Amino acid sequence: MLKWSLIFLIIALVAGIFGFFNIVAAATSIAKVLFFIFLILFIISLITGNRRNSIR
Repeated sequence: MLKWSLIFLIIALVAGIFGFFNIVAAATSIAKVLFFIFLILFIISLITGNRRNSIR
């Protein structure tokens, strides 16, 4: 999922250079959403991973 957010970030930067403003808005919003979803899932996996290791 982090890969997709980085891809959309690169698309947003390239589109910004060429001046396609509608593509920039769409790509940056998708990149932000994917980044926050990845961040939340990463934090959840850290929390649940620590619980499994401490029980064993």
